[in-house]
Amino acid sequence: VQLVESGGGSVQAGGSLRLSCAASGYSTTNYCMGWFRQPPGKEREGVARIEGYGKTIYADSVKGRFTISKDNAKNALYLQMNSLKPEDTAMYYCAARLRLGTGCVGEYNYWGQGTQVTVSS
Repeated sequence: VQLVESGGGSVQAGGSLRLSCAASGYSTTNYCMGWFRQPPGKEREGVARIEGYGKTIYADSVKGRFTISKDNAKNALYLQMNSLKPEDTAMYYCAARLRLGTGCVGEYNYWGQGTQVTVSS
């Protein structure tokens, strides 16, 4: 199982970026997936995730600005980020955990290497 993120970069506040996560070695249909981030000097935090039954859940700090989506045909996860703020600066990671029926099982145990997002004011 391998996850590879891309799409990070440097933008000015108010700009947009679209992160992609390409999965290989397994089908995203069988996994719940999410995006996490780790700001400089801080702990990793959840950004958005897709539950087993398809419901999307967002951190309060990104609601209304970020959109998570999954394309099972392409085995990919995306994060559309709009109205970016300097506080969104972080290393962004995608992660996966096993899906069982309409639920998700256990911890996220598959992680990508991360892609850096830097937002300047």
